[in-house]
Amino acid sequence: MPETSARATALCGFTALAVAMGIGRFAFTPILPMMQEDAGLDVAEGGWLASANYVGYLVGALTVAHGPSKPRFAIRAGLLAIALTTLATGSTGSFAAWLVLRALAGAASAWVLVHVSAWSLARLERAGRSDLGGVVYAGVGSGIVFAGLVCLALAQAGLASSDAWIALGIAAGLLTAVLWSRAGSDVESATKNPGPQARPREIPEFWRLTFCHGALGFGYVIPATFLPVMANRIVPDPLSFGWAWPVFGAAALASTLLAARMARLASYRSLWTLGNLVMAAGVLVPIFEPGLTGIAVAAVCVGGTFMVSTMAGLQEARRVAGANSRVLMGAMTAAFAAGQIAGPLLAGVLTTAESGFSKALGVAAVPLVVSACLLSNKGEKP
Repeated sequence: MPETSARATALCGFTALAVAMGIGRFAFTPILPMMQEDAGLDVAEGGWLASANYVGYLVGALTVAHGPSKPRFAIRAGLLAIALTTLATGSTGSFAAWLVLRALAGAASAWVLVHVSAWSLARLERAGRSDLGGVVYAGVGSGIVFAGLVCLALAQAGLASSDAWIALGIAAGLLTAVLWSRAGSDVESATKNPGPQARPREIPEFWRLTFCHGALGFGYVIPATFLPVMANRIVPDPLSFGWAWPVFGAAALASTLLAARMARLASYRSLWTLGNLVMAAGVLVPIFEPGLTGIAVAAVCVGGTFMVSTMAGLQEARRVAGANSRVLMGAMTAAFAAGQIAGPLLAGVLTTAESGFSKALGVAAVPLVVSACLLSNKGEKP
């Protein structure tokens, strides 16, 4: 594959993940303060909507894992579904409809993430440019930054949350049209099962790594969902609080691009351990520094580690499980999704007018610290 084709593949994957994750998964976060303002949404309802998206993501990940790999169809269908559900969210005021639409968007984003990863990384490996994989995953942070800036601009202009959903839906539709003939092309679609799957007891550290990845999903999702809301409670001016989410995304973007270089200096397990500790510190900072400074630090610490820890965890699964890595990765992904589902629901229960998000943040930090301790004890040798 020519160098220009490899770069085009990386850019295509980058753009697809920006739509799938920045809009399909995480657009709700910067729009939530706007929905609280003009739709009367409370924190508990926000938690339900966030969890609906994570449930959809879990269902999507489970369904794609049990079917044949058809990257072109799955990527097209997923991107189109994200565009349509995002537009529809801005076109209705029904909470029940929002729940369904956010779940569908979550399922579609899982399909796009899995198939874009399989397609783009396979092509880059054949081209001898696996190093461009970091560019593909930088699309997640870029999509978060884009969605955050769009919401910031619209809120500053005094527009409604419905306008933000529609604007992002249009953006997703336009990018889908650009990618329509490019994503998922030139790759074998069928993937056969190489043989019987190993049982958990046959894989070293199965439950340890599964728990640690679930802790990551639980620990990052509370600040990832509610940082703009926390900032809005301090400074109601959207020009001030609206920067929390773009900062989060920028940190995710930069950390993803640096991940490959960091892996040359330390093992993926060490990066995962360090990432969880930095994330735990970032989660706790707003409790002791409840102003915008504390929220900015949290955005950088959490945003700068959640993608690195995610990738490092899956790389560690590959190292530990070898030929059975698919079994371990599947369990870790399910645990991660379960953590994401539980986090916003717990935040909705623990958050009160008096204590704010302090209790929820404190609880979120605990499994991150526990998992870092478990990872530092390397356990069984693969």
